[in-house]
Amino acid sequence: FHFLSGPSGSGKTSLMSLLYLGRKPTRGEISMFGHDIKSLSREQLAFMRQKVGVVFQDFRLLNNLTAFENVALPLRLSNKSEKQIRSDVTELLEWVELGEYMHRLPLTLSGGQQQRVALGRAIVRDPLVFLFDEPLSNLDSKLRIQMRSEISKLHERLQTTMIYVTHDQIEAMTMG
Repeated sequence: FHFLSGPSGSGKTSLMSLLYLGRKPTRGEISMFGHDIKSLSREQLAFMRQKVGVVFQDFRLLNNLTAFENVALPLRLSNKSEKQIRSDVTELLEWVELGEYMHRLPLTLSGGQQQRVALGRAIVRDPLVFLFDEPLSNLDSKLRIQMRSEISKLHERLQTTMIYVTHDQIEAMTMG
């Protein structure tokens, strides 16, 4: 579990964009999964991006899709069978305590529930690394504390590398 903390404008999100393989560095070297990303083709970058789970501060949910459909989308794009998708997504939504809300649209969910949908969408891809870019900044104080605990439990359960960006040093210290 790695934390990047600093004030607004210090480059945290820019670094996350590089790690998400959305931009190539102009200088230096970034090695992911044993490859220098500057030397990879577009197709190789797209393939590697599938190994990265991302949760942004604005959740980036599709409001016209239910919680189930938002989580299922990455699996559908990877051509999994509908039976496998149904099983994986249902199990995951139960695990993040959204089983009873799986058929609701994001705008009918609370901020914490939307955040768990976004987490579920990242988890279902079974990534090798998770990137969290200020994922709790849009939540109220009580929910932020609860979600800190949830993300820490997620790390304990999945044992996957996580890189977490926050401008809140207390949040970084508490979770770290």
